[in-house]
Amino acid sequence: MLFYLITRRQAFHVKSPNPDESLSVIDTRDVIVGLRGRSGGERRKECVGEENWVDSRTIYIGHKEPPPGTEAFIQQRFPDNRIVSSKYTFWNFIPKNMFEQFRRVANFYFLIIFLVQLIIDTPTSPITSGLPLFFVITVTAIKQGYEDWLRHKADNSVNQCPVHVVQHGKVVRKQSRKLRVGDVVFVKENETFPCDLILLSTSRDEGVCYVTTASLDGESSHKTYFAVQDTKAYNTEQEVDSIHATIECEQPQPDLYKFVGRINIYMDNEPVARPLGSENLLLRGATLKNTEYIYAVAIYTGMETKMALNYQSKTQKRSAVEKSMNAYLVVYLFILISKAFVNTVLKYVWQADPNRDEPWYNDRTESERQRHIVIRAFTDFLAFMVLFNYIIPVSMYVTVEMQKFLGSYFIMWDDEMFDEELGERAVVNTSDLNEELGQVEYVFTDKTGTLTENNMEFIECCVDGHVYVPHVILNGQVMPGAGMDMIDTSPGPEAREHEELFFRALCLCHTVQVKEEETVDGIKQGIHQGKSTSFYISSSPDEVALVEGMKRLGFTYLRLKDSHMEILNREDEIERFELLEVLTFDSVRRRMSVIVRSSSGQLYLFCKGADSSIFPRVISGKVEQVKARVEHNAVEGLRTLCVAYRLLSPEQYQEVCHLLSGAKLALQDRDKRLAEAYDIIEKDLILLGATAVEDRLQEKAADTIESLHKAGMKVWVLTGDKMETAAATCYASKLFHRNTQILELTTKRTEEQSLHDVLFDLSRTVLRQHGGMTRDTFSGLSGDCTDYGLIIDGATLSAVMRPPQEDSNSGNYKEIFLEICRNCSAVLCCRMAPLQKAQIVKLIKASKEHPITLAIGDGANDVSMILEAHVGVGIMGKEGRQAVRNSDYAIPKFKHLKKMLLVHGHYYYIRISELVQYFFYKNVCFIFPQFLYQFFCGFSQQPLYDTAYLTLYNISFTSLPILLYSLIEQHINMDILKKDPSLYRDIAKNSLLRWPIFIYWTILGVYDAIVMFFGAYFLFDNTTFTSNGQMFGNWTFGTLVFTVLVFTVTFKLALDTHYWTWINHFVIWGSLIFFVVFSLLWGGIIWPFLNYQRMYYVFMQMLSSGPAWLSIILLITAGLLPDVLKKVIWRALWPTTTERIQNADKLYKGHLSEFTPLASLQSKAGSQRRGSGGQRNAPNPRRSEPFSKKTMFTRWQRTPDYCTFTPLLRFADGARNSRQGYAQGGQTSV
Repeated sequence: MLFYLITRRQAFHVKSPNPDESLSVIDTRDVIVGLRGRSGGERRKECVGEENWVDSRTIYIGHKEPPPGTEAFIQQRFPDNRIVSSKYTFWNFIPKNMFEQFRRVANFYFLIIFLVQLIIDTPTSPITSGLPLFFVITVTAIKQGYEDWLRHKADNSVNQCPVHVVQHGKVVRKQSRKLRVGDVVFVKENETFPCDLILLSTSRDEGVCYVTTASLDGESSHKTYFAVQDTKAYNTEQEVDSIHATIECEQPQPDLYKFVGRINIYMDNEPVARPLGSENLLLRGATLKNTEYIYAVAIYTGMETKMALNYQSKTQKRSAVEKSMNAYLVVYLFILISKAFVNTVLKYVWQADPNRDEPWYNDRTESERQRHIVIRAFTDFLAFMVLFNYIIPVSMYVTVEMQKFLGSYFIMWDDEMFDEELGERAVVNTSDLNEELGQVEYVFTDKTGTLTENNMEFIECCVDGHVYVPHVILNGQVMPGAGMDMIDTSPGPEAREHEELFFRALCLCHTVQVKEEETVDGIKQGIHQGKSTSFYISSSPDEVALVEGMKRLGFTYLRLKDSHMEILNREDEIERFELLEVLTFDSVRRRMSVIVRSSSGQLYLFCKGADSSIFPRVISGKVEQVKARVEHNAVEGLRTLCVAYRLLSPEQYQEVCHLLSGAKLALQDRDKRLAEAYDIIEKDLILLGATAVEDRLQEKAADTIESLHKAGMKVWVLTGDKMETAAATCYASKLFHRNTQILELTTKRTEEQSLHDVLFDLSRTVLRQHGGMTRDTFSGLSGDCTDYGLIIDGATLSAVMRPPQEDSNSGNYKEIFLEICRNCSAVLCCRMAPLQKAQIVKLIKASKEHPITLAIGDGANDVSMILEAHVGVGIMGKEGRQAVRNSDYAIPKFKHLKKMLLVHGHYYYIRISELVQYFFYKNVCFIFPQFLYQFFCGFSQQPLYDTAYLTLYNISFTSLPILLYSLIEQHINMDILKKDPSLYRDIAKNSLLRWPIFIYWTILGVYDAIVMFFGAYFLFDNTTFTSNGQMFGNWTFGTLVFTVLVFTVTFKLALDTHYWTWINHFVIWGSLIFFVVFSLLWGGIIWPFLNYQRMYYVFMQMLSSGPAWLSIILLITAGLLPDVLKKVIWRALWPTTTERIQNADKLYKGHLSEFTPLASLQSKAGSQRRGSGGQRNAPNPRRSEPFSKKTMFTRWQRTPDYCTFTPLLRFADGARNSRQGYAQGGQTSV
């Protein structure tokens, strides 16, 4: 490791941001210790008056060495601009993929069994294990290889896209991947930045550019960035190439909103230092807007860009069902080892008697007999393992893979999930997680572009209690010039003056830029003839909506030119106001202000902001009327802002200037001093009025969120947007309701109290209400308790997630935070960096309940949480396709999530859980008779069944019916699942693959196996002759047991099938016919390729016996009877919601879904349900919903009762509680 120690002492100039200020000279001593590390050099730098930097980097602009004598030139190594999102390379694909596949318990187990069959003499052929294993491994490898090839293809398209770089005074073109740190990049309007850049100059004289960062933080609004003060005048390639400067900055980190650095510009060999902050940093993935071109220098490239650092690595996701399968596999593996061990021990106990030595017909050589007993016992143990190995069928994993792959097409073929506007269907990128869609407990959603269309619309404004709506209809005509006054139709002169002042305030108090646009024929047209069409852009979309609203009400903002803002009033007169100061918006103050001077010399301070931040600062105005209107609009889910003003005297203005300049020049605590200055300036205001803007939600977004809540899911909104904006959207989308009590865990609150105190206050608040029970106990419904909603911002989340210090007593805040979240019906996380979104998802995943999570988003800023969640869903939005490419599923609109989870997810889970339990059941039935048979054949490893039956049982005779069942079974009608989301709760928390149900299926399999084996054994104890006097041999006995087995397990599946089609009938009865035909052919022909003919004529001989037919019928009936009785009794006494709806649907011959909504088939509060995780409440119907579609006459008790079905099935509870439910045959007519 190489160390550099360079000590220098030098005086240099530091220019202040204001050119009029005097220069200061700072004496610095820099000790740079560079040690070659991750980026070629890690350095610790200490500067007088600055905080310590650890791990910094130096970038030489244009790769030019600094002037001699200024500082040592140490060329550092940085990565190229290549982006890599793929998982495999050509060289590591086979070993890496094999390693991942054999990490699966099942695959590793079958590999061991295959090797054992190769090494020792076993009762069955190695092909029986090796072929299915090879098929599974190959199919999975091809699928994963294809998916990774698509990622390679996407990476190449990004890495090979052209970028323009300034070299030797000329702009040259090169591939993006060849870009290096220090290159000066030329970017044109609407181009995306290829890496992280420091802005040097722009096409605008003031040295600013406008950028959209939609793919990074989800905000599609325009943001303003500033060029370095000393380089903003360099506007040509030759001028930019002549810049001689170095940049010192921190090493790359994922925080999008933080950057610390400085630039040393060499003028006459004297370095002029300028500070660099996040306002100078252009991030990869952002797009240049409303600026013709820029020049900027690359500082972070490739996988070191902030966007790449916010990506999560793509890991293999495993579903809860697969984890259950692996757990069951371990249990069955233990059963298998136990069986083999017991048989091995009993074999040697049996052979301890000299008269019962190993039989001669086993063909053991003398050397084999003389082996050490331990070696012989171990070999026998392995042979028994192979004999009983079919209890864990590799065919189950083949079937599961096929079911997932084929089942995924039902999502892609769903016409209801096709979006005509986009022309897109749903896409399945990962079919391994289909069943996980039916297990989701937490939904993490982005806001911008996911819940909303990000289109703001001005609705109304209220001035001194008078309400104005643009473009209202009056006397049959649209009135574009003036709004409609809904309270007082004749405002007086003073009110008229206030009205115009209000409109002027909204035309001046903003950061909107104007872009002139011409029509195709070259004639500029607007609302006012002869005026150019104004195309407004801003960092805040609601600012644009307000300015456009004012335009529709008669006051048009024209432009900002030479520090003067121009507006066009109703009389078509242009008014000019000099813009003196802008007091920018921040999330703590929740307001912004401008100070302007009118043409008459009058000084105004106009202020707009949230009502909570404006009302306390108002000293006069019609506060009560405006407040009432604001509250009314807030209830409607509209975004409200209040507007106030203050007249300033010249003396007051001078005082304001002094306060602001002092705060802006502060080196320490600049933000704090600015906030204090703003606080002093924005006071003694006069209230003018308020505005209402609507952020248009995506179609059916509110309905989807409401359905997810009813289904028992918790919905969290994770957004990079401002708190106020996000909160308004949450109200509009029904995430927060009118009676929701909002709990704030934000920077503003933690500044007033310590984080420790705030957390414990919130914890006491929610736990006091709920009495220590989590909201899960109430199933997310708030009939008798306060509904809580939590709002947290990114900065506070960082503090909560920070590990506890050893010397502090703060403790770990994560558990308290999680406890608060568990008791809230909805959570809003705002100002989130992409990596923080992933951290939130990871935190919930790792909590003690280990819930299943789903993340949904549409931009590159959502990729991290999409990859972190159990299920990632991308939306095909306007912000690129990064989310879609990295997701497991992609849908055109947020509304399609409802059907994907409540219908497809429900069906997938029901189908695959039956598939898994049924496979284990039928293999217990298959192998347990083989275990019992060893007690009757001297533990000689003699198979009960023929090799053909052993091989084909799972591959041919019983595999197709369960595969088809797992593809098309619909236990409840699709329309019912959509209309009653609470049915989703019945399958929550992996309820159909819990241990009690697994044990029931296993016991049922053991029972059926005992009935088959001993039933055949005792029935034929004295009846071992056919009609022609022939005796039944061991192969006939085994064939009889196998025949009963195949018919029993197939009939069991038929009894479990609710959705019958011609395909079901064809496959189920066809597989039984195939078994019979195969057995007749297999035993009816002498096959020349076999060296034995032990099955010749066995099947025909068995069928020629009348007692054999009788025993087959009796044993099948005896095997199925207990399961049928159990189902009938359970349905009558303890029916689940699903079973009650199945009964009702049969009662109404499949037309139950016509009666909406379907909630009345659910239990009342407090009723216990079999298979449910807790108590269930039926939610109240929404006021906007029609009360019912049909009235039903019901005779459930002795007297007829007329009941209206809203929500559907409360009658079922009454019926069940009186023990007269569906099972007792209620008569109903419409």
